[in-house]
Amino acid sequence: MPVRIRTKSRLQGSVTPSALNAETDIISLGDQTDDYIVEGYVSLQNLASGDTAVVKVYVAVDGTNRVLMDSWTFSGAQAVPVIRIVAHTVAYNGKFRVTVTQTAGTLRAYPYTFIVEVMEVI
Repeated sequence: MPVRIRTKSRLQGSVTPSALNAETDIISLGDQTDDYIVEGYVSLQNLASGDTAVVKVYVAVDGTNRVLMDSWTFSGAQAVPVIRIVAHTVAYNGKFRVTVTQTAGTLRAYPYTFIVEVMEVI
């Protein structure tokens, strides 16, 4: 069964948590029309000495309940400030989500860019 990319979306912007320890969505996808591929980048370029941030990735394996899939903690200024969220192939109802939680320091902005490609059977 051959497949192709039916639609492609770019999600770009910047998020700033409202408070320390407040988990903030970078992207939060709902159900798609078919299975999809998602990948992107999050910039930690604004982190400075005394800052700590946690980036998490969630997926709803059962199509209903999101569960933690990956988690990384970063402290201080980063020598290589861009992290890549590698391509994930997700079921149409996988509800892929990426968040940031700043746990210490001054609240910072987190620029991001993601590409979502929804597949279809041809």
